[in-house]
Formats: sequence, C-alpha cells, structure tokens
Amino acid sequence: MEPIKKDAKSNPSATANLFSQIFFCWLNPLFRIGSKRRLEEDDMYKVLPEDGSKRLGEELQSYWDQEVEKATKELRTPKLTKAIIRCYWRSYAVLGVFTLIEEAIKVIQPVFLGKLIQYFERSEPDNMAALYEAYGYAAGISLSALGLALLHHLYFYHVLRAGMKIRIAMCHMIYRKALCLSATAMGQTTTGQIVNLLSNDVNKFDEVTIFLHYLWVGPLQAAAVIGLLWQEIGASCLAGMAVLIFLMPLQTMFGKLFSKYRSKTAAFTDSRIRTMNEVVSGIRIIKMYAWEKPFAALVNDERRKEISKIMNSSYLRGLNMASFFTANKIILFVTFTVYVLVGNKISASRVFVVVSLYSAIRLTVTLFFPAAIEKVSESCLWSFSLVQKFLLLDELVKSHVPLTREDKKEASVEIQDLICYWDKVSSSLLSTVLGELPAEKGVVKVKGELTYASQQPWVFPGTIQSNILFGKELQPQRYESVLRACALKRDMELLPDGDLTVIGDRGANLSGGQKARVNLARAVYQDADIYLLDDPLSAVDAEVGKHLFEQCICGILKDKPRILVTHQLQYLKAANQILVLKEGHMVARGTYSELLRSGVDFTSLLKKDEEEEGEKGEAARSPRSRTLSQNSVRSHSSSVLSAEPVHTVAEETRTEGTIGLHMYWKYFRAGANVLMLILLVLLNFTNVDMLHVSPIGNGDLCILCSLGLTGVTVIFSFMRFLIMFNALVNSAETLHNRMFNSILRTPVHFFDINPIGRILNRFAKDIGYLDSLLPWTFVDFIQVFLQIIGVIAVASSVIPWILIPVIPLLIAFLFLRRYFLRTSRDVKRIESTTRSPVFSHLSSSLQGLWTIRAFKAEERFQQTFDAHQDLHSEAWFLFLTTSRWFAVRLDGMCSVFVTITAFGCLLLKDSMKAGDVGLALSYAVTLMGMFQWGVRQSAEVENLMTSVERVVEYTELESEAPWETQKRPSPDWPNRGLITFDRVNFSYSSDGPVILKNISAMFRPREKVGIVGRTGAGKSSLISALFRLTEPEGKILVDGVLTSEIGLHDLRQKMSIIPQDPVLFTGTMRKNLDPFSQHSDHDLWNSLKEVQLKAAVEELPAKLETELAESGSNFSVGQRQLVCLARAILRKNRILIIDEATANVDPRTDELIQKTIRAKFKECTVLTIAHRLNTIIDSDRILVSAEMHILLLRRAASTGSASSPTTPS
Repeated sequence: MEPIKKDAKSNPSATANLFSQIFFCWLNPLFRIGSKRRLEEDDMYKVLPEDGSKRLGEELQSYWDQEVEKATKELRTPKLTKAIIRCYWRSYAVLGVFTLIEEAIKVIQPVFLGKLIQYFERSEPDNMAALYEAYGYAAGISLSALGLALLHHLYFYHVLRAGMKIRIAMCHMIYRKALCLSATAMGQTTTGQIVNLLSNDVNKFDEVTIFLHYLWVGPLQAAAVIGLLWQEIGASCLAGMAVLIFLMPLQTMFGKLFSKYRSKTAAFTDSRIRTMNEVVSGIRIIKMYAWEKPFAALVNDERRKEISKIMNSSYLRGLNMASFFTANKIILFVTFTVYVLVGNKISASRVFVVVSLYSAIRLTVTLFFPAAIEKVSESCLWSFSLVQKFLLLDELVKSHVPLTREDKKEASVEIQDLICYWDKVSSSLLSTVLGELPAEKGVVKVKGELTYASQQPWVFPGTIQSNILFGKELQPQRYESVLRACALKRDMELLPDGDLTVIGDRGANLSGGQKARVNLARAVYQDADIYLLDDPLSAVDAEVGKHLFEQCICGILKDKPRILVTHQLQYLKAANQILVLKEGHMVARGTYSELLRSGVDFTSLLKKDEEEEGEKGEAARSPRSRTLSQNSVRSHSSSVLSAEPVHTVAEETRTEGTIGLHMYWKYFRAGANVLMLILLVLLNFTNVDMLHVSPIGNGDLCILCSLGLTGVTVIFSFMRFLIMFNALVNSAETLHNRMFNSILRTPVHFFDINPIGRILNRFAKDIGYLDSLLPWTFVDFIQVFLQIIGVIAVASSVIPWILIPVIPLLIAFLFLRRYFLRTSRDVKRIESTTRSPVFSHLSSSLQGLWTIRAFKAEERFQQTFDAHQDLHSEAWFLFLTTSRWFAVRLDGMCSVFVTITAFGCLLLKDSMKAGDVGLALSYAVTLMGMFQWGVRQSAEVENLMTSVERVVEYTELESEAPWETQKRPSPDWPNRGLITFDRVNFSYSSDGPVILKNISAMFRPREKVGIVGRTGAGKSSLISALFRLTEPEGKILVDGVLTSEIGLHDLRQKMSIIPQDPVLFTGTMRKNLDPFSQHSDHDLWNSLKEVQLKAAVEELPAKLETELAESGSNFSVGQRQLVCLARAILRKNRILIIDEATANVDPRTDELIQKTIRAKFKECTVLTIAHRLNTIIDSDRILVSAEMHILLLRRAASTGSASSPTTPS
C-alpha cells in the first residue's frame, strides 16, 4: 500500500514555549503561508504522538476489553461509557479547574464594576485614597477581562482536543471491529450504517466534552450569584431567579426532546445513507433498468421522514435560542419591577451590578447547562448506544496455531463429517477452510499458510502494483513471472502508468477480466503453502482462461496444493482429485478417471464437455448447423492480450478564495422565496432591545413602557427564530434533493472516476452540517450581529466618545478576520477532503473482508486506516487551533478596549456621571464578548459554507440526456427488434480514448447474436453505447427510431439486460423484481417459476415480502443472476442483452438460463456477451470484437468462408 502522506512537517506545538502555547504563536508561520497562497496537504503539521489514531485506539480498546470481561463475569451488558470514563477521567477532570476559575472571574468582575461605579456615585474628587481604590477596581476589571480571554480559549482548546481524542479512538475501534465481524454480524449491519457511525455518530464525542463540566460548575456559580444579588437588591433577586429557575427545566426539557428527535433522525439518516450506498454502488444497473425514479422516490421518502424530525428539533432549537436571548430582558424586567414595587429606589451601581451578574450566570444556566444535558442525553442515549451495539456484535474467532516446518512441508486440508449452514455450497466449503463459516459439526484441519482468490474480484484503491504485492516486498523477478502467468503483462504495457496506474474505488476503472486477473495475481504472489481459488476463470474469456490455467494454476503454482472451485469442466482432467458437491452434499470424490467410471450424474456432464471439446469447429449441439470461421480463432500466444483503457481516478476538487455572495444567495433561495427573505429582514431589524431602549426609572409609566417593549421583543424574537430555522432547514432539504437528482442524472463516467466514499461524504457529513450545525451557527451570528448594532447605537447616543476606540477596534477586527479566513477556509476544505479517504477505506475493506482476513492483512489495513485518520486529524487539529489563534487575539484586543474604557472613565472622572460610567463599562464588557463571538461566528459561518459550496458543486454536475423528450416512440415500440449501428464511435468521456471506432453492424429481428472477444476488447462498451450510458457518435437505430432523439427512459425501459455483476438491493424481493409495482403476484411467481427460484423464495420467512440483506448477500451469485433473468422475463421486451451473465454460474445453471432464454425470448432479438463457447455456439451469428473494431459479424456456415470485418453477411 502506498504511504498516505510522504513528508509531514514536525508539529511546532510540541516544542513551543509557554507564551507561544498560550497565544498560539507557533501557528504564525502557517498564517503567513496561508495569506500568500492556497494551503496544501503538505503544509499541515504532523499529528502529535499523543493524538495518533493507533495509540488512542489501543488505549481505549484495552479499557473496553476490561469492561467486557468484567461485565461477562457480572452477567450484565458492557457499558461503553464506563470504559470511556475510566480511560479519560483524570485528564478531563483537570480541565474542570479551568472552568471553575473562569466562571469565578465572571462572578467577581461585576463586583469590581459595582465598586468602580460607587466611586462616581459618591463624587469625592479630593479623596485620593478612594481614587487609588478606584484605580485598583479598574485594574481588577482589566485583569479579569484578560484572564477570561486566556483561560476561556485554553479551556476550549483542551476540551475540544479531549473530544477529538475520544472520537479518534472510537473510529479506530469501529474499524478494528469491522475487520473482525462474523458472517452473522455482517447480516445485522450494513456498510451504510458503519459509514454513518464514523461520519455522524462519533462526532457527538467531539461535542459532549465541551459543556460537561457545567453540570457541576453551573449550580455553584448560581449559588454564588444569588448571594451577591441578595447583598445588592435583597429578596427582589428571588423574582429574577424564579424566572431563571423556570427557564432551566424548560430548556432542559427542550434538550431532552431534542435528543429524542435526534435519535429518530439518526435512524432515518442511517437508512438514507445505506440506500445511497447501494444506489452509488449499483448506479450502472439502475440506469440500464431506468430505475432512477423508484430509487429517487425511496431516498426522497426517507429524506422527508428525516427532515420532519430535523425540522422539529430545529424548532426546539429556535425556541431554546429565543428563550436564551430574551431571558435577560424578562429577568431584568421582573427583578426591577418587584424591586420598585416594594418601595426601593434604583441606583446606577445597583442596576449595572445586577445586569452584569445576571449576564454572567445567564450564559451558564440557560445555555451551557441545558446544552450539557442535551449533549449527554444525545450522546449517551443514542450515539453511545449505537456504537456500543456495534462493538458488541459477534466476532469471527480464528485460531492462529503456530506452524512448524513439518506442517509447511506437508501442507494439507483435512475435512471430516462437516456440517455447516449457509447458502452457497462450493464457496461455503472454501469459507469453512478459511474459517469464515463456523462448523456446526465436524472437523477442519489446515496445515500450512493459506492464500485466497475470491469469486467476485476485489481490488482496493491504490496502484495495480500495491494490489498485487499486498504488503509483500517487491521481488522483481517473481513479480514479472506472476504478471506473465496471470496474463497481465500486455495490460501493464498499454496502461498509461503501467503497474503504477491508480485503481479507483471498487476497481471501477478496470474491466471485469482485468480485476479478476489482478485478484488472482495477488494470491499467486503470496508465497503461501495452500492456494484457495474460488472460480478465478469465470470472468475471463476462454483463451485467457486457458492461459491462466496452464501458465498460472498448473504452471507457477504446480508444486503447491491448490483447491480450485470451477464450473468449467474442461479443466478437471488436470486435477489430482475432484470433489463433486450438489445441494450441500458431497456426491462424489476421486480422480478424473475414477469419476468417469463411477456412474454418477457427474459423468454425463464430463462426457458432454468432452464431446464439445472434440467437436469444436465441426458439428454443434444445436439443431441449427453452425461453425466458427477461422477469423474468430486467434493466436494462442498469451502475450497478445488486449487491455481496455483505464479511467483515471479524479482528485477531489477543492475551491479557492472567499465564499462569494452568490453562494449565500443560492443557499437562502433554496429554502425561501424572495417575499419570505424580505419578511425575515424586516423581522430582524424590528428586534428591539428593551434593555437598551426602555427607560429605567421608578414610575408606573416606566414600568408600563418596559412591559410593552419586553413583550414586543419576546414575540418578535420567537417569530424570527422559528421562521429562520424553517427557511434554513428547507434549504438543506432542497439542496440535498437537487444534489441527489444531479447524481442520478450524471453519466456513469462520474462514478468510475470518483470513489464511493467521496460521494457518500457529501451526503453524510456535508448534508449533516447543512441540517443542524449551519442553521444554528447562522441564526446565532445574526442575533449577535443585531445585538452589537443595538449596543453600539445606544452607547454612542449616550456617550459619543465611545465610538473613538470602537471604530479602530472594528477595523482591526475586520482586518484580522480577513487574514484569518484566508488560512481557515483552506484548512476547512482540506479537512473535508481528507475525511473522504477514511470512508472509502472502510467501504473498500468491508467489500474485501474475506480476502483481507485470508491474507492475515488486518493489522496492515488497520495501520492504513490509522494513517488516513491521522491525516484527517492533522487537518482537524489545525482547524481547532487556528480558531483558538483567532479567538484569543480577538479577546485580547477586547480586553485592551475594556482597559482603555475603565481607565479612560477615571481620567475623565470630572465630566462623567455614575450612570454614564456604568453604561460605558458594562457595554465595554458586553461588547468584548459580543464582538469576538460575532466575528468568530461569522468566520465559522463562512467555514461551514464550504459544505454548501461542496453540495452546490454536486448539484451542477454534467447531466446526461433527458429521461423523456417531446419525441416519444409509440407504446408498442420496438415491435420487431431491429438494431442498427451506423459508423458509431464511443468513448466514456469527452477527453477519454475512443473505445469503439467506426462500428457498423445490423442485428436482425428475432436474431440471436453471440458477442465474443478478449478481455478489454470493447464488448461491454458496445452495450454501453446501445444504452447510451455515454452518448456515442454516429447513429444507432432501433426499429428505425434514432435512439439519440428519444428520452433515455423511453429507450432503456424497452430493453432488458441481465448484467455481468448481478445486483440486488436492500428491500423486499417484490421490490427487487418489480420496483414500479406494475405486475401482479401471479406474474411475479410465474417469473420465479420460469427460472426455478420459486421454491427458494417460498422457503423465505415472508416470501415475496422478505427483506433482502445488503446487496442480496443472502443469495448466491447464481441465484442473483436468476433473479435478474426473472426481471427480464417480467419486462417482456423485444430486445434482451446478456452481459457475461453466466460467467459465475455452474454449467447446469448456465444451461437453465440458456434454455429459459430460448423458450421465453424466441421472438426477441438477443445479444449475448460470453466467454464460454457453448453459451453462444447455437447463436444465429457471432460477432468478434477486438481492439476497438468488429473483426467479424457473420453467419457461421459450414463452408467457413470469410466476409468483411464490419459488414454483416
């Protein structure tokens, strides 16, 4: 495997001094680079050793193993929370000291403020002792501001890093568990669910650590504030505290309700991501079946359910935020109304001390404390339980007995009285030998190292060389001999970068035959003792298959024990021993000659195969007399093997520069029309801040004015929050639907060059941000922005000189914001792109799980996952620290502003009143928090808008032709099945190589045409051109209708295909056969009866309504092919395409399929791509495809006369 990152810079935070650590000065060089050019992955710093995925994962895993062991002894369910607490409680408890000191300073600062205002109230200009004392209080206010700035951001840095560590450790454990899942456990989960665990659920660990300490600090701070308030205003404070205490359980209830909705949302998100995973994986089949609409309906239905829960939780968030922002107004109104009504007089010092104390506690009691409950509920009740449930799934237990030299010399597999339960017989035998399928009864003894080539070829993202070496050292001589033996030498010569060509996700840029040979080469290169080969010859043509058998299986591996599962009986003569399996039982065993004499049913198959071999080119078994022209028989030289052009895997795009206003406009317009946006603007600017506008006095009129303004403010606040959340969540829904529709309509080439993890990343992580985090952050920013405007407006109207420091401060803030965003945006974009490989690696590993375990490569794949995660952690760590760099500078500047204001008031003491001083200082402190928070939130909004940018990018993908056009063919078209290719050129992309050149051919109505050719000769490309998977040049006509002039669905729905890779989707058997619900139960059962699957489906628990496992994994490959044949029977189209559909099935199933096709499709035009000659030997004509041209399309007459290569004869 290639290194994930070659040259990482050492992390300067590891060697930074104390001053640099506090002020994050070690990041200055990065910001300088970011201000000059776009940041790249190479600019990131190496992850700190203590943040490494391997170290963190193994540490938490050890605590989890202890908890599982302890729980087993105590006969209870293991608790993941206990393992996490035992692992992290010490380091996390220390951070509580930061919180306590910070909140203590917040309580003390108003006391200093009150004492300073009292100096002005006493008005003693000649009292120098009082003046010095006042200077002391001013210094106290200034130091408090500076202390808060430093402590707050140090706390947040460490607490977020603690959350990051838990998340990283959990991801390591989830991936490790995924590599160990048993077959039973794999049936209880899906790739989509595991991806969702990594993309969404583990992120809750990032958030839960932030507010947790406020669960105990909050009540302590509340007690201290009540004591100070009692000293200031006596029992009147209880009225305000009563409102606060009422709000606390209310917001706690909101938090719990939010958690409840979140758990329901997560279930729908799981389902949506699982469906998306299947859609992206099976997009080629979906397009050829024209099934986009039912799948769009399925995803949209799941998204609609998900959005309904998200909308409910967003409304709760809106109510929570509205109550938070209006709480101060209501509390102060109630407090001072009671204070005045009981006969007290209001003074400036009392007002501003009370206001400041309430402000100090309001944040903790009405935001942090409920947020802690919400996050704990959400994490513990849902995310923790989901991860815990996954970690408790059954593991595959393999016994690794050390092998002696004698064992290796006498390598063998011994099986006695074996009974196990599964559905795929021959593959089940190998899976038992591999240890994947536990034996219910009997013994399996293996002496020697095993290696394995799977039936369905598996390749992982990386170079062809790394796929073959699979962790082994490169031995040039052996490597070259393996390439030759596996018929890959010619491919390597033709590929642009040879064996260093990068393979895409699922090997999408290789042909089926190329994947099969790479898959085989990987097994052969391993110097193992025993080779398990699960039908490796089925995906290649006869010539290549013969080469692989002779040069590889019986050549380079001739001295090793080999267990070959095959349906191709012509190779059995070379076997030392043959095992015949039928319906899960061994029916015969022996040598070729022994079985030939045994008289079992198997011998008739062998004889038939012998006859076919002997009569090749003479008499055919069909009643129609056919021969193959000499032109169709190519040289047996294995070196002349054609190679199909490889699609290059595209690098994930990453935009540069600022997020333009047009992106914000697209975001808003996606969720609201222009009238709604105007209403929102008006609502926002009618946000009257009662505290700043209402008169504070002792008369009834003042109380009534305050009551009116408070009521208006509360009503408008609630309206504004609810409408804004509604609009922004609607935006997320609209953009998701646009992106999904765009994905469905883009050509298949897009999926060939983009890994599945990259696509799922946009639907999981980016849409997750749009659903929850971005609306909350945006609404918060708008509210803070409006409050800042209100504060500055009121303050400047009372004390105009306060604008003197405010204006340069604002300019400095905006300059710093611009400087910060140049780097921060790039860091956020890198964080997004480095996240995708984590999901791709997980998805790829789950697809090749048997191979990874057979090669004992779990540790290496775990290391690769850790490397991917470390790369993402580098970006995440920089995102976390750059935010703190920005915040500590903003707060530092604000503390300077508070200092200037405090000492400025004392310097101007002769011209200032106590009320003005109180207003100036309280606003300075308020602005300190608001200014930096507002600027930070604006920066965070812009960072999160990169997710909108990424989603919008996928809404504007290149689109294929319309599904329907104005020109519609007649309902009974095509009624004949005449297909004409007229000078057709075909390429998979506009800038890609031409696969088919100047093809002209005619397929007559009801004609059966066999299409043969070497691997990579363009056979499947001919079908892609017919289905217009990419638009071909030239003309293709079906019954005289030019296919390029009609809609894609009108074309594709009128042709049936049985694909090379049979694809079933999660859902019922009924939905897999008939997604449009167009057929009756009678038709469905008849189609299953025709393909001899009726009995198998009747045995299922709910028959047609039985939910299939992911990708139909509870059916064998052959059964899945039969389901595809049943689909074709149901569609009753005049044209049937069979794309190497019988490559992975045994001869009996092949014969069944051919017999069914001859009976049910005798009035149809049938095009069959095949490797086996007996599959197409009775065709009316045979087309030979080679090197982008048609070599031959002719009726195979007994004379064997040649004809034109491109003209039908």
